[in-house]
Amino acid sequence: MFKQWEGFKGGTWQEGIDVRNFIQKNYKSYEGDASFLEDKTEKTSKVWAKAYDLIVEEVKKGIIDVATDRVSGIDNYDAGYIDRDNEVIVGLQTDAPLKRIVNPFGGLRMVQSSLKEYGYELDKNIEEYFPKYRKTHNEGVFDGYTREIRAARSAGLLTGLPDAYGRGRIIGDYRRVALYGIDYLIEEKKKDLDNLNGDMLDELIRKREEVSTQIRALGEVKSMAAKYGIDISKPAENAKEAAQHLYFGYLAGIKENNGAATSFGRTSTFLDVYIERDLEAGLITEKEAQEIVDQLIIKLRLVRHLRTPEYNELFGGDPTWVTESIGGMGINGKSLVTKNSFRYLHTLINLGTSAEPNLTVLWSDKLPENFKKYCAEISIKTDSIQYENDEVMRPVYGDDYAIACCVSAMKVGKQMQFFGARANIAKSLLYAINGGVDELKGIKVVPGIPKLTDEEVLDFDKVKANYDKVMEYVAKVYVDTMNIIHFMHDKYAYEASQMALHDTAVERLMAFGIAGLSVAIDSLSAIKYAKVKPIRNEAGIAIDFEVEGDFPKYGNDDDRADDLGVALVTKFSNELKKHPLYRDAKHTLSALTITSNVMYGKKTGTTPDGRKKGEPLAPGANPMHGRDINGALASLNSVAKIPYNEICQDGVSNTFSIVPDALGKDEHQKVNNLVAILDGYFTQGAHHLNVNVLNRQTLIDAMENPDKYPTLTIRVSGYAVNFSRLSKEQQLEVISRTFHQSI
Repeated sequence: MFKQWEGFKGGTWQEGIDVRNFIQKNYKSYEGDASFLEDKTEKTSKVWAKAYDLIVEEVKKGIIDVATDRVSGIDNYDAGYIDRDNEVIVGLQTDAPLKRIVNPFGGLRMVQSSLKEYGYELDKNIEEYFPKYRKTHNEGVFDGYTREIRAARSAGLLTGLPDAYGRGRIIGDYRRVALYGIDYLIEEKKKDLDNLNGDMLDELIRKREEVSTQIRALGEVKSMAAKYGIDISKPAENAKEAAQHLYFGYLAGIKENNGAATSFGRTSTFLDVYIERDLEAGLITEKEAQEIVDQLIIKLRLVRHLRTPEYNELFGGDPTWVTESIGGMGINGKSLVTKNSFRYLHTLINLGTSAEPNLTVLWSDKLPENFKKYCAEISIKTDSIQYENDEVMRPVYGDDYAIACCVSAMKVGKQMQFFGARANIAKSLLYAINGGVDELKGIKVVPGIPKLTDEEVLDFDKVKANYDKVMEYVAKVYVDTMNIIHFMHDKYAYEASQMALHDTAVERLMAFGIAGLSVAIDSLSAIKYAKVKPIRNEAGIAIDFEVEGDFPKYGNDDDRADDLGVALVTKFSNELKKHPLYRDAKHTLSALTITSNVMYGKKTGTTPDGRKKGEPLAPGANPMHGRDINGALASLNSVAKIPYNEICQDGVSNTFSIVPDALGKDEHQKVNNLVAILDGYFTQGAHHLNVNVLNRQTLIDAMENPDKYPTLTIRVSGYAVNFSRLSKEQQLEVISRTFHQSI
């Protein structure tokens, strides 16, 4: 037993790696209120003032700096500080705050494009020699792509694919660094390597190579921490060390990789165990406990990656998805809320509102009432929290899972995810109407789809039959695409430090996605319940539609429309599952778009629901803007019908905006009503909710006068964003969304 474990209750966690058991044996559930919370310390104020000034400067300039003289790596940078005398938690991605990393392993052209956008040039030696001696993920993927995949990608049927950027959505169990120390983790990986025996064929050889790479990566993490004068070879001795150790584990991942989502995991309850031990021993005060948390969060607010203009169009606002999952219930019925759950949320008060880290509350109606009310209070004040339904995820993933990116659950250290962007199912419907021909390019993308050119009024049954065929084809091409991408990512851009903090026998999930759900639902509803006449050009392609009569619209708690959505996602999920996946991954599906709904809309022609060519799709599983006219609850009820378990098990994203006065006359009433809305929504089996409590006019004013709102934060599709970082086009789309005036 390590001396650093003195004072902890023993369990199986002492016999092998088992962080969950450590938490269950040692944490103290908290049912009290927020009255114990403390303001930030003077040290934190000084560090945050310097960091904040840099963030404001970055918003104006677009970027602060780039380390163009070297490439990404765990231990490739000198130590860097914000304010060395006052930093309690140390460590930056490079040698200076907000200085970005060059990662050419995903693709050198992407690096060059990103640097050009911001007026930088890559070191000439890297530019000359890297492509000579190192093949990239992007090159490998395009070597593997078929004509069918290239056609679907070019048309925008499949887009946002992680074939030109890091896939992300891998959550290392960074808590292991604090609990066990690097040396123990290396010894455990060496044991795993010794046990990888048998016939030396491709999969076993690959596993041995990967574990060997992981062992070296752990050594580099230790070396990186040593540059800051900190020894992480042994377990953390106190709360400050625990926060520092797990942060170094995370920092290694974001130095090595530029994944689209670099989630933090589920750390608040884990750290609370250390904080409570130190508080009881009189080693720290509550103010010092908050200082540790505040300074850890400052570091997470400074995570940055170098991105291309095309990437920013997909994922607006420079997000990093440093997602921290807070709260939830244990499988034993005991709340996992601790005082540290409050401390993490309190950083939004001490440090001000922020898009990152992506604070995510795992909601249950069984959570302590005081915590639920505090969450609602912070949501109303900051618009910075998202909520996900612990009651639908816990039966699938247990009580030690975390959210990757926006809505994707996985068991921490036990599962990893192959991120898969999304397919445009609104565009797919147009292919069903146009015989598989792209409505914008005029080229055939999907073969074998009968033409409907002799139809004056679209026949629902014929369109639906064609649509099913299109989805069958898209599912096959989509699976092929993902298998190629992740084969090549493992080969050319392997996340060694993050995978070193997983069990060697890791389970893999492959996360497919859809965009345009509400447009597809309303279009099918129009064809079924109204008269839809296609207006075709000389090539027979429907370029517009005349709609006679009304039709039920998704978002109004009308089963006629909502059931079409349930059938649609069920069909597509089932089609995906017909095709085998790389490394025996499990199929999952999400209704999630990030801000790419704007870009997807540009690539989608006029649809039968009344949306015009080029106009944005609705985000995630949201109803189309302005069509959910029966109030907030009716809109929420519709989204709650989209099935999570075994269908959209990668997540169902819903962004909910309501004006403050609609929630109540005073703060007490607003808090209670928001808690009631969340309880009611999630008890129906709904999965996810972004909450914005603000007026449309505030956003209009912020768009016109950005200097007045330097840190205005809003929730979009699965994440929060600094509003001023969005493009004008993305801002206008957010402003056009439904702001509910009544419950």
